[in-house]
Formats: sequence, structure tokens, C-alpha cells
Amino acid sequence: MTATVDHSAALRPLMRGAVVGPSDPGYDDGRRVWNGAVDHHPALLARCADVEDVVAAVGYARAARLEIAVRGGAHNSAGLSAGDGTLVVDLGALSAVHVDPATRRVRVGGGALLRDMDAATQEHGLAVPAGEIGHTGVGGLTLGGGMGWLTRRAGLTVDRLRCAQVVTADGRVLRASAEEHPDLFWALRGGGGNFGVVTEFEFDAVETGPVVSFGMFFCGLDEGPALLRAAAGIIDRLPPTVGFQIVAVTAPPAPFVPAEHHLRPGWAVLVVGTTTDPDPEAEAVHDLLRAELPQRLFEFCTPMPWTAVQQMFDEANAWGVHCYEKGCFLPGLTEESIAVLAGHVAGMRSPMSVVHLYTLDGAFSAVADDATAFGGGRSPRIGVFAIGLTPDADGLPAERDRVRGLAAALAPHALGDGVYVNSMMADDAGRVAATYGANLARLAAVKAAYDPDNMFRRNANIAPAR
Repeated sequence: MTATVDHSAALRPLMRGAVVGPSDPGYDDGRRVWNGAVDHHPALLARCADVEDVVAAVGYARAARLEIAVRGGAHNSAGLSAGDGTLVVDLGALSAVHVDPATRRVRVGGGALLRDMDAATQEHGLAVPAGEIGHTGVGGLTLGGGMGWLTRRAGLTVDRLRCAQVVTADGRVLRASAEEHPDLFWALRGGGGNFGVVTEFEFDAVETGPVVSFGMFFCGLDEGPALLRAAAGIIDRLPPTVGFQIVAVTAPPAPFVPAEHHLRPGWAVLVVGTTTDPDPEAEAVHDLLRAELPQRLFEFCTPMPWTAVQQMFDEANAWGVHCYEKGCFLPGLTEESIAVLAGHVAGMRSPMSVVHLYTLDGAFSAVADDATAFGGGRSPRIGVFAIGLTPDADGLPAERDRVRGLAAALAPHALGDGVYVNSMMADDAGRVAATYGANLARLAAVKAAYDPDNMFRRNANIAPAR
């Protein structure tokens, strides 16, 4: 009979940070991920205190032949930052953010959250283009692309990345930039966690805030087709500094929502001016929406701190929700895709579920398809995120079926089978090749150079070239 290996005891002498095994206090909290529908039991958690701990953890996993899961914010819907029998490289302690306001350079630890980065940069009136939920990890978001309110003005998060410190599968600590290991630097900008553990990022920031212009225009479900048509006509007239999204959502029971519309499902157009407040360009978009949208149930336009804009979806996406999502890219909003979206949204049952339509153009499309490894292409488009959310497991199967139905109905109208890497679920593995398209062979070659044995495979996995 083969003896069970005590991996925790074997790794502890090699690390400064804590090593937590299944019988240790804190194990259950440490293995939890944001998506409550995911319940993995790792072999051990390596809570790395510094880059040397990461090297030790990766080296031990390689020697013990343990699968690696890398944990930053643990916000990935597929729950890839944990796994049964894995060694979790937990970067939570590597969360420092250093801002140089003179150069607008920002160094961010691999375990930092978006709210950490936003708080530090906003002290200097700066921001790094990133996502829209404060408890998302900077690392995972960046490696898959990173999109949000600043994307039209300043590009994806990867477009602002200037260098990264990476622990590779063979234990080297490399600096990847345009000058050093440029092949690795290219692959990190959109290729996901395939190439190593990134322990630090360095970004260029842009001037934003501290207060910006925010506008919400809310219509009922019956007005969905008319709202989508009107919004489609406005997109081509948007100023480049304005973030613009269309969201199918249930109105929250918040003070800014008239009481008679609390918990009412509908369609909202959200407008964020990304410079300062007052913002004449954002105000002009508000006027366009007032003139061209169908009958509105309410609107809410106000100055808002940038940090509040960045965390406005945090409560609705609190830890422990059960989630399933699907996505695609549309070339625009056509009559056919509008009919699909409006029809399926009318069938949403969980008041927590949403459909986000991101407007992706401007600076997003100013970057060539092969300049970074970002998957899906850079032509002007609408990014669709259909997200089924329920408070517990009981309601999730119905929402999963609904989300899958919407994705299948949109597929004939989409830009191929590609999808935003950060929204991939486990059943999207077959879409990796379509997502990376012409960049896939180059990514596979970089994978072979830095991870030939595919140690880093809990991701939108790219097989190493043979």
C-alpha cells in the first residue's frame, strides 16, 4: 500500500509564507472562490509571502507532479484558481501598489484587487484601464485582456502593460517587456495564465477623476427593441472619452430608483465620462439619449467618484453567488440580434441575472490584432456577457439553460466562435482555437518555450507546440 504524501509538511520548510493543508485551520476559507457553484478541494494552499515563495511553490509542484492553480482575486467564473488535488499558489499577500505620479507608472502586485489599484492611483488623479468589479484580481483580469469603462478611451488593460515579473515553470524569475523576453511579453498580454505566475505588473496610467460624470437611463422590458435600436444609432456618434454600455438588469431597491420601479426588470443605458466632472462630452450623450431613447421609467445622472463607479456592481456580484456565463462578440446591433436579445431577456427569471453589452471601439480598435495576444480581434464590436446569477444552487440550472439558449441564438450573428477569455467556462474549452485564431500558432510556440510540459493548464489552455 502506497503511503499518502504529506505535501503541506514537505513544502513548509521551503517557504516564508503559510502552507495550509486540508486539516489546517483556514483551509475551507482559503479554498473558496467567488463563484459559489464551484467547490474544489486542493491538496494544499501555498500563501506566498514573496517571489521566492512562488519559486518554491512552483518547484515543489513540479517535483511532486501536482497540478498548479494560481489564485489572485479568485473571481474567475469557472473557478480556475482552485482545483481538486491542486497546489494553489496564493498571491493574496503580494498586493502592494506603488504609483509614480511623475511618470504615471503603476507597479501592482500579482495578488492585488482592482479596488486596491483604483484607491492607490486615484490619490494622484490617475487610473489604469481595468474591469468594473472591485474585488476582481488585477492579475487574472490583465492576463485575459481587461476591459471596462476606460476601454474606448485608453484601450484594454494589456494595452497599458509595460512589463511584468514572471515565475516560469522551470523556476526562473524573468522580467518580460518589449526589450526583455519580448515573445513572453507579447503572450502575457491576452494569453491568459498559460506562461507562468505573474508576481508584479507595471502599467501606464491615464488621468481620470477623482469625480466623473455618470448617467443611467432605464426603460421597461417592452421597450427593449426600441432602446437597442436607438443605442445602436448613438454608438457611432460617441465621443472617444465616454464609456457606454447597455445592460439588461433588474432595478435595485436603491434610493435613486423610484419606489414603484424597485425590482422591476428592464434595460439600462449607462454612460460614464472618464475624464472629470463636469464633462461636456458625457452631458452631450445624455442629451442624445433623452432625445432618441423610447419612453424611460427613470434616469439618474450625477457626479460620482471614480472609485464608486468602479465598484457599483460589487454588491450585486458579492462572494458566494452561484454563476454561469456565456459570451460572444457581435459586429453590431442588427435587427436580428436585437430580436434575439430582447426576446431572451424577457425570459430572465432570476432578478440577479444580467446581460451586459460592452461598446468596444476607439482605442480598443486602434491596436492591431497581432500586436498583443488578446483573443477575439480588435475590430469595432459589441462584447456580450450573458450572466446567470442565483443566490443558491437551486435556481442555477434554469439560469444555466437560459444563458446557453441565448448564446446559441446569438451564435449565427456573432463574429465567429471567439469569446472573451476571462468569461470562458469549463464547457468553452473548445472555443480556445477560434478565440485566438491566427495568433494561436505563435502562442503555442511561446508556450513550448516557457512551459513545455503544460504545468500551467488551469486556464483557457494553449497546448505547447510540438
